[in-house]
This record gives sequence, structure tokens and C-alpha cells, in this order.
Amino acid sequence: MEKSYQRLLNNNKKWVKDKLNFDAEYFARQARSQSPEYLWIGCSDSRIPANEVTNTEIGEIFVHRNIANLVVQTDMNLMSVLQYAVESLKVKHIIVCGHYGCGGVLAAMNRQSTGIVNNWVQNIKSVIEKHADELDKYEDEGGKANRLVELTVMEQVMNLAKTAIVQNAWETRDLHLHGWVYNMHSGYLHNLQLDVRGLEDVDPIYWVKGDQRVLQRKVS
Repeated sequence: MEKSYQRLLNNNKKWVKDKLNFDAEYFARQARSQSPEYLWIGCSDSRIPANEVTNTEIGEIFVHRNIANLVVQTDMNLMSVLQYAVESLKVKHIIVCGHYGCGGVLAAMNRQSTGIVNNWVQNIKSVIEKHADELDKYEDEGGKANRLVELTVMEQVMNLAKTAIVQNAWETRDLHLHGWVYNMHSGYLHNLQLDVRGLEDVDPIYWVKGDQRVLQRKVS
């Protein structure tokens, strides 16, 4: 166990050396500031690091990860990340990225007993209930699970659109919300073609400031 732990530190030293050999100012530049264009809300699964699967450099993506990439408005960790990314970093895009074979989604679908995780995946069960008619049409469990992963991602994108943080940003600038799914068998990201750009994409019942704000935007 100790040798395995030490391997990480040794790898870090090699990584630093390789970076500096290629660019002597790499870390000095990274330390000055960060100005990512993207907020990535992904699953905690260790096989899906945002920078790796998008082939981007450190500093390009601001990242939040939790089990099954859920957007829950009572999650102060997620909401704090969202506020900082939107209001301070001024990200232009927020990506919710799930993955096929997600353990959290499977636990919710199969009604597995997972201890305290049950409380968290309860949010996925709400997605199952909402889309029961569509999901019940699937005869194979694999296809059903994959579709539930996609539906869960799409619901989380809309959960973002219902927050005051996102809606307040829309008043003054462009901010796009996207839903993607990662396929671990191929390595490819699947774009669910969900691009939410403003209040017109949100049911009015979820408008934080009511109808008047949309009227003001149309007039201006």
C-alpha cells in the first residue's frame, strides 16, 4: 500500500519535470489566474477526468463532480461552485456530463440498497417516475439504463436553468447549458443536442422573477 501511495508522488515529480522541460513558465503562468470558459458538472467516477476526455489543459475547465452528476438546489457544494463559476469566473458554457453504465443511475433503476447513497439517488428516481412511459417501452435493461442516463443528464441541465444564479446571468450575458454523455467503451462524448440559452427554454413556473423580466428583455 505504501509503495502504491509513493508512486503518486513520484509521478508528480516526473510530471512537473516534463512540463518544465516543454515550457519553463508553465506553472508560473498557471499560478497567476484562472479564466476558464467552461464549468463541467460530471460524475465522481474515476474513469472520466474532464481534462483528459476533452484533451484540454489545466485551467480551461472549472470542475464539480458528484455521484451521477446531479444538480440539486439544496446541495450547497454544487450551488457554491455554480455561483463562483458564473458570477466570478464568468464561464460561457456549463456542461453536465454523465456516462453510460453509471453506478448511481443503475442503483436507482434497480432499487439497490446502497446505504446513505440511497438519499442521493432519490433524485434519479424522480426522473424515472417522470419518464416512466418512455422507459417502460425498453425490453432490454441495457437500453433502458442508457436512456435513463441520458434523461438524467437532460433533467440536470434543466435544473441548472431553474436556478436564480443562471437566470440572473441571462439578464446581462450569454450563458449556454449543455448535456453530454461519455461512452467508456469508445471514449467518445455524445452530445445530447440540448442547448439551453435563456428563459424562453424554461417553463414559466420556474422563472425566478416572473413574467415581467421576459417582457423587459423583449422590449429592449
